[in-house]
Formats: sequence, C-alpha cells, structure tokens
Amino acid sequence: MAALNVSVVSADREIWSGEASMVVARTVEGQIGILPGHEPMLAVLAAGEVRVSLPDGEKISANAEDGFLSVQSNTVQIVASRAELV
Repeated sequence: MAALNVSVVSADREIWSGEASMVVARTVEGQIGILPGHEPMLAVLAAGEVRVSLPDGEKISANAEDGFLSVQSNTVQIVASRAELV
C-alpha cells in the first residue's frame, strides 16, 4: 500500500515530517481525512487538532491554527502560523 509523505510546519520551524497512512485535520469547511491516493486539494485550516496515523499504527497529534493544508501526489503539507505537538 502507498504511504503519505507528511510535513507539519509552523511559521518558525518544522514540527514533524515522515510517512503516514492517514491524516485527519480540521478545515474551515469541516474535518477531513486524507488517505493515499487522495485527490489534489488545498484547504484553509481551522484551529484544532491534526492527527497523523503512522504505518505501524502509532499516532501523532499536533495543535495547529491559521494556515493551510495541501495534498498533491500522496504528499500532505500542513503549514500553520502556530503549531505544536501534543
């Protein structure tokens, strides 16, 4: 199965990057789940939790606000003005 290449970045540093099997984030239009093969998209982030599921089943969570999420060719980029792991 294909994996997602994910990076979570705040204004001043990279918070986390690596391979994932799924990403769940809150956008201004509601919560979205992203799996490998997802259509390309660009969305505005709403303040809230970003959950990243790793291929081994481990989960990583970050709080993010004021930014965007982009998906293109199994690459997910989450860019926020403020973000931190929880």
